[in-house]
Amino acid sequence: MALQGIEVEGVIIKEYPAKEGVSQRTGNAWKSQEFVIQTKDQYPRACLFRVFGADKLEQFNIHQGDTVHVWLDINAHPWQDRYFNDISAFRVDHVDPNAVGGTAMAAPTSQLGGQAPVAPAAAPTSTAAPTAPAQDNGDAADDLPF
Repeated sequence: MALQGIEVEGVIIKEYPAKEGVSQRTGNAWKSQEFVIQTKDQYPRACLFRVFGADKLEQFNIHQGDTVHVWLDINAHPWQDRYFNDISAFRVDHVDPNAVGGTAMAAPTSQLGGQAPVAPAAAPTSTAAPTAPAQDNGDAADDLPF
């Protein structure tokens, strides 16, 4: 079974400064920037993701306050006997903020932690797995603020 990407729709709540450098291995210049997107659910969820490449940063044109639909690729990398998630955007569409309510209602699976075809992709992330059972149990979800 192949791990597929996940789709998230929400508002960019944090835009970190871009980082640039030169690869020691290839000698090529690189550029990367991180963003935090927050869903507009009753209990909003946030996800930190990275855009890699100056061309993609220019193409996506993401800024704090933008309402976007982001397609994310999730991959874990080992380091010192531990694994760390790398969440990268491979497609970004800007959304009209006035149309978000209708879009979210029509496609609930596009929200982080959705319970449809994207649910298996959320399993490797540490934030998606623990909250899924709480959503199924109405009593627990009503008692918790998150």
